[in-house]
Amino acid sequence: MQFYLSMIYEMVFGFFALLIFAKIMGKTQISQITTFDFISALVLGDLIGNALFDKNTGIIEIALVIFIWSVLMYGTEMITQKFNRSRSFLEGRPAIIIQRGELIRDSMRKNKLDINQLQHLLRAKNAFTVSEVHSAILETDGTLSVLKKSDFQMADRQDHNLVPKPVRLPMTLVIDGAIIHDNLNEMGRNEKWLMQKLKEQGFTRVKDVFYAEWTPDQKLLAQDGKGLNKDESDHAAE
Repeated sequence: MQFYLSMIYEMVFGFFALLIFAKIMGKTQISQITTFDFISALVLGDLIGNALFDKNTGIIEIALVIFIWSVLMYGTEMITQKFNRSRSFLEGRPAIIIQRGELIRDSMRKNKLDINQLQHLLRAKNAFTVSEVHSAILETDGTLSVLKKSDFQMADRQDHNLVPKPVRLPMTLVIDGAIIHDNLNEMGRNEKWLMQKLKEQGFTRVKDVFYAEWTPDQKLLAQDGKGLNKDESDHAAE
């Protein structure tokens, strides 16, 4: 009887300890779980599960396990926040699976994605044929982000007898004050061009830019992460 009461106490303690751990790590750990997060959750669950059925393990030991694992996970999150280059290693990188309506076989092979799996992911996005898709990106959490061709976007232009317009995929150019050179090179632009566009938005340094994206035929979107873009924040300060 004493063993079962002890197990109940430990389980209740473990439940609330994990609840606090989840709150500290933030909502993105649940909604955007990566491969690393998934494995970590399995390991943590296994450690606590073994501790519950070990007669020599008490609340102190369970608390120690959760604490050490929480420190490791939190430390990993801090590393990915402060060092951009570590994100691709720890969290992975999004992969373009479909570009301009064409399947990228090498990218699919690299991400262990076959045609049947791709079709399943596309159907989940209400795209029942590859011919409807202009671009598709496999995210780090395994979900697929789909940009349909203009004829198949809601509301369908074909329903209104409108002339199809070219679809242009926005390019992310700055994240956390760091320039995404791969995207900049793919656009055929350089840092000088980017700095000119940022200056038009009121920024003098790339480090001050939290996020910037470029869509052809539109103004560069640049934000400092404070809820307003630079121009709007300057006016608000006045």
